[in-house]
Amino acid sequence: MKRYSAWSVFLNGLTGQKNWDRAWRDPEPKTEYDVIIVGAGLHGLATAYYLARNHGITNVAVVEKGWLGSGNAGRNTTIVRSNYMLPGNRPFYEHSLKLWENLSHDLNYNVMFSQRAHVTLLHSPAARDAAARRYNTMRLTGSDGELWDLPTLKRKIPHLNYGPDARFPIIGASAQLRAGSARHDAVAWGYARAADQRGIDILQNCEVTGVLRDGGKVTGVETVRGVIRAKKVGFAVAGHTSRLWRMAGLGKLPIETHKLQAFVSEPLKPLLDQVVVFGVG
Repeated sequence: MKRYSAWSVFLNGLTGQKNWDRAWRDPEPKTEYDVIIVGAGLHGLATAYYLARNHGITNVAVVEKGWLGSGNAGRNTTIVRSNYMLPGNRPFYEHSLKLWENLSHDLNYNVMFSQRAHVTLLHSPAARDAAARRYNTMRLTGSDGELWDLPTLKRKIPHLNYGPDARFPIIGASAQLRAGSARHDAVAWGYARAADQRGIDILQNCEVTGVLRDGGKVTGVETVRGVIRAKKVGFAVAGHTSRLWRMAGLGKLPIETHKLQAFVSEPLKPLLDQVVVFGVG
């Protein structure tokens, strides 16, 4: 499979775009793998890719009941940020943001990551104080962050309702300029292509119907395309985690699932350059 480049785009343009290779294979399942990952969303595909790239583990199958990226990966809000305050979150998300900054080059695929800034509007003095604490903590630990007063905010984002009769009057904002958004479909496709190039099998239309166990050990999965065994099985299925947890005989997972998804109902002319979030949202 060839690398993408400006030269390959030019050459394929001359031939009517007829000579592109497939982005990834559509293999038949093998009877056994070292690792099975259930769920071909962003977490599942990224896990498979980094297992291959960072650890040399390539005998891996990513099992997906539909097509890759057809779940939450294709319906999320596309926001990328690291504006967190708690000790466990700060380094985790900051490392993630640094990966995003080079992801298109790493995958040889344009994930359309745009660092257009993430701006959170502030509506009360208490919210401003909380933002100051949070963003100063971020700056002290290596992340970027700014607090904008009202004149600065009006200059940078003039199209908001700054009137005194607004439902939630705006008094300022906090901003992380390195944050932004990415095309979620492109991220899934990029990880899939890069994982496939390293020998990972992506098995679409391969729903898991059961989990195989030998005593206290998980040994594989039953799917609509047959039994597949593995030394390790991982779940990356977002809201379906509780269902697969029970399927594995592990009882009830003590979490609740709440959807946080978005879609565009009507195309509008672009108005905002940044990601803007109401502080009361």
